[in-house]
Amino acid sequence: MRYRTLGSSDLEVSEISLGSWLTYSGGVEADRTRACTEAAFDAGINFFDTANVYGQGAAETAWGDILSAHPRDSYILATKVWGRMSDAPEDQGLSPQQIAQQIDASLARLRTDHVDLYQAHRFDPAVPVEDTIEAFQRVVDQGKARYLGFSEWTPEQIRAGIDIAGPGLFVASQPQYSMLWQAPEAEVFGLCAANGISQIVWSPLAQGVLTGKYKPGQPVPEGSRFASADMAVSQDLVYSDTTLEAVQRLVPIAEQAGMSLPTLALAWILRRGEVASAITGASRPEQVHSNAAASGIHLPDDLLAAVDQALGDAPVTEPVLAPGAQSGITHR
Repeated sequence: MRYRTLGSSDLEVSEISLGSWLTYSGGVEADRTRACTEAAFDAGINFFDTANVYGQGAAETAWGDILSAHPRDSYILATKVWGRMSDAPEDQGLSPQQIAQQIDASLARLRTDHVDLYQAHRFDPAVPVEDTIEAFQRVVDQGKARYLGFSEWTPEQIRAGIDIAGPGLFVASQPQYSMLWQAPEAEVFGLCAANGISQIVWSPLAQGVLTGKYKPGQPVPEGSRFASADMAVSQDLVYSDTTLEAVQRLVPIAEQAGMSLPTLALAWILRRGEVASAITGASRPEQVHSNAAASGIHLPDDLLAAVDQALGDAPVTEPVLAPGAQSGITHR
């Protein structure tokens, strides 16, 4: 496993990290959650990403039980705040009260006195951005988080945050990014790099599409992610015969290079220096080790050109708001 510096921080994160969105929030039983987490340590993964809203705290609780058995300095822990945590309308967003409440609840579930990275899961246009920034700054000043980040902020929102916070407060951006979703390259990558902010990307395998298991012209397999109504928005964007045909053209390219398609897709992500880590999910330990194998792989120019040719017009390259993201900025 290789490691990269996270933005302007002193954190050295593994190129492949482990996430808990659709797995350890309830989709995977406790013994397999533990097995996958321990496999991550075995593979050299030191970066674990979760969120308070994953399973309404279930993912944080699961990792609190497992990670607390490891020395705190042996792993880098990230969580997020923004999503709705109860039926109460006010129990969501990035108000100062919500941030203060949710960081304490997350720390209790994670069984730690601090997280290494605390992130705004989305932007909250209903709250003055100055109030949100000040609330996050207090979390750092109180020692409850070492560094801050954000997920799926638009370039305009990122600029607003930097203008208020100044350089150095934010060190990480978490956009969706994959061979099939290249939109962050247009503006987000460069803007963040100029301000000491690295990318830790989610869905690098496009919710499993880049494993090659979905076939053009065939129905969505039962029990798969795209059989879920929750994935409808993403399905409209990346699950089409045009996209699936492009993915199938990638399979022989990966095979000729002596790697699996998921390994190629993850190595393709890591070709960009702006990316510090690719967040992967796993329901079995062998998947963790397979994903970790992508670290350190160099893709030559001719292979990258073959990938581009195979993809054709399939990738999303223009900025599109991810599910749950909102545009607009409110000031005091």
